[in-house]
Amino acid sequence: MTTRTDIPTSWDERATLETLLDYVRATVHAKCEGLSEENARKSLLPSSPLTTISGLVSHLRWVEYSWIQVRLLGEEEHAPWTEEDPDREMRIALEIPLARLLEEYEEQCARYRELLAPLSLDTVAKEQLKDGTRVTLRWILHHLVEETARHNGHIDILREMLDGITGD
Repeated sequence: MTTRTDIPTSWDERATLETLLDYVRATVHAKCEGLSEENARKSLLPSSPLTTISGLVSHLRWVEYSWIQVRLLGEEEHAPWTEEDPDREMRIALEIPLARLLEEYEEQCARYRELLAPLSLDTVAKEQLKDGTRVTLRWILHHLVEETARHNGHIDILREMLDGITGD
């Protein structure tokens, strides 16, 4: 697993973005340490029954896949969601052990570090957004930091409600 630090080795934009993304990725793992399988799959929100810690880990894995492999690199989409079941990545997580979800997420993150390393922050995504905008790798990295940090907050709250564990 990536060392959990938010201090980059240099202060350029690229190093800062990559360090912050790796930090929030590693925080997902830290917040799941010692969590039971039962609690990882437990739903606490009546209005959002798929919002479980396992579901959020799976969601983060597939969000990175969607932004990097599909939108940025232009690969054909093979995500689990469908028009009929747009939250399927959270539903299938209920059948997969948390350790496996975390392992697959870490393996994918390592692969993305390698795939993105030679690309400029100004690399334009091959797939445009619904409004016709083509985002850059810079924007995608910022977005992934925001998305992962936001869901870390959800994981943190769920964890405290489930077993009282809190932390940074």
